[in-house]
Amino acid sequence: MTRRIIAFRRHICDKRRMLRFLICLAVLFAIPSLARAEESNVVRSPQAAVSIVSANSAVQGRVTELGLLLHLQPGWHIYWSDPGDAGQPPSIHLLSPPGAKFGGLRYPAPSWLQAEGLGVYVETGTVLLPFTLELPTPPSVAGIAIHARARWLVCNPKICLPESGEFGLHLPRGTPTPSKQAALFAAAAHAEPHASPFRAAITPKGILIITGAGVGKKNVQSAHFYPFSPNVIENASDQKISFLNNGFLLHLKLKSHELKSPLKGVIEITAPSGHVQVVRINAISEPEFNATPHAPFFVWIGAALLGGLILNLMPCVFPVLAMKAFAIAKMGADDRKGARQDAIAYAAGAVVATVVLGGGLLALRAGGMALGWGFQFQSPTFVAAMAWLVFAIGLNFVGLFEFRTAQGLGSGVANRGDLLGSFATGLLAVVVATPCTAPFMAGAIAAALAAPIALGVSVFGALGLGISLPFVLLAVMPGVGRVLPKPGPWMTNLKQFLAFPMFATAIWLLWLMATEVGASGVLVVAVGALLIAFALWLLRFRGWWPRGVALISAVAALFLLPYISPSSGTQITTIPDAIPFSRARLDALRAEGKPVFVDVGAAWCITCQVNERVALAQSSVRQSFASHGVTLMYGNWTRRERNITAFLSRYHRDGVPFYVYFPPSHAPAKLLPQILTPTIVRGAIESSKA
Repeated sequence: MTRRIIAFRRHICDKRRMLRFLICLAVLFAIPSLARAEESNVVRSPQAAVSIVSANSAVQGRVTELGLLLHLQPGWHIYWSDPGDAGQPPSIHLLSPPGAKFGGLRYPAPSWLQAEGLGVYVETGTVLLPFTLELPTPPSVAGIAIHARARWLVCNPKICLPESGEFGLHLPRGTPTPSKQAALFAAAAHAEPHASPFRAAITPKGILIITGAGVGKKNVQSAHFYPFSPNVIENASDQKISFLNNGFLLHLKLKSHELKSPLKGVIEITAPSGHVQVVRINAISEPEFNATPHAPFFVWIGAALLGGLILNLMPCVFPVLAMKAFAIAKMGADDRKGARQDAIAYAAGAVVATVVLGGGLLALRAGGMALGWGFQFQSPTFVAAMAWLVFAIGLNFVGLFEFRTAQGLGSGVANRGDLLGSFATGLLAVVVATPCTAPFMAGAIAAALAAPIALGVSVFGALGLGISLPFVLLAVMPGVGRVLPKPGPWMTNLKQFLAFPMFATAIWLLWLMATEVGASGVLVVAVGALLIAFALWLLRFRGWWPRGVALISAVAALFLLPYISPSSGTQITTIPDAIPFSRARLDALRAEGKPVFVDVGAAWCITCQVNERVALAQSSVRQSFASHGVTLMYGNWTRRERNITAFLSRYHRDGVPFYVYFPPSHAPAKLLPQILTPTIVRGAIESSKA
């Protein structure tokens, strides 16, 4: 009897075990997610095998990392987040846990396909699209059961097949450790676009401008832009690349003539080594931009010639012109041959100076230095040397000393009229002319810096010829000699009078030194000028000891130069409402749709100072700024500022002054001319009302 009871109990237990097994088996078939941890059930087709995978083997907090894993057969693809002209990206609908939040699929950079006039963005091979799952509460002891429905469109060049599937995945609660698919998540994180360290802008004609460190011609072989939003660009159009000194341009074809908001997307940059970096960009609107001059190059040579000619009317050239006028007047009508030779020597000096200055600028920029026209005045040492030179010329004019050789360094032409002195005067004319900018010069200099070196140097040579052209024409015109007065005692008075423009130039350079290095720099230059004046005064005495003391005094002045040290940056502008230039602040204001006027100048730029006083500082212009809510920014380029140089380079400018107005509501920016009037500034603002 006892044996029967025991057998009956075993029979009941066996049935219970069988029932439990059948229930478990049914659950496994009914809910595929419980089939295996770390990866869900796999939905297979001849085209793809798809599942949901976890980055970790367990879950502990409220946030866990999952991914939609697709193994695509060769020749098949799915679509990126912006599919382009056709297609549909994958999607996931979360069924459980209740209240959980789906973070959205994250994509690597796509591939670009062209077919039958369409451009599409696709993913191929093994693709993991990570996403974040945020739970409403921490997981229970049993862990979490995840159920989701996904849809995807898988295509080849001939056909597209919509596919879908339901997925389940159970993750136990515990300390997270890397799952078997952790390597896929690491690779996906590496391939995912990251925040861009580069500046990005888009022009109304679709030129995407990328600037920054490491994206020049030596570092970039190719690039491609993928927009986040559809119907922004012509997806099937090629994206041609061209280069700047500090970046590159992609020529996009926009579907709309006016972008209503910044252009957002991903840019894939490939280096000559094959290394690829993928970054997210937010390109704001910029004025129209020409990467390279489209006009024939002789046009830019003509512009440089004309710009140099007009430069003779600028105030910074007046002292040297006075010296040259004195030399021509001294010749009178008696020596026409000498006048022609003198003019040719002066022109040669001017051309050599511009070629050397321009060639040096090209070489330094090729070496990676961010420089522009007038860069030598950004050096306090150069400013000090120039101040001493023009001060010495002024002392020569008032008769403190006389040069007995041709080594007059420009002032000798007023003393003797020899060819070497005329050549030196041409050199000096160019050096002191660089703080001024004339119409036509900006485009010509920009073309020269963007062109091959031979053509670039020819443009700088044309600029020097333009500076010297008035005196060349005076020397070769037969009738000029008849109207010139004959040399006489009046020449001494004229020579002494011309010393005052030289002293005025020295005072201006002293003020410039104060803006660059402060009061200590002014003291150094003043002491050096005293030592040089003492040395020049000693030259009038004969004997070895006066000349020895003169040499010691001059050398002592040179030893003062290392004591010139830059002071902290100051804003040099006459406009009280202006704020210092900041690219971050500018971008923030533009992102808010607020109007901004940017003035980039320098203390040594006389054209900049005149424009500020004549136009920007006028009450009518300031009232226009205030009534339209315009923020005025001033970029101080007195000393070498890499951020401001990069800002100028973005607009294909290599010198100051530079003025750009950014209208409200993300309208395209407007470039203003280098010579301003109140009417020009007010017109730019009032014609761009929101």
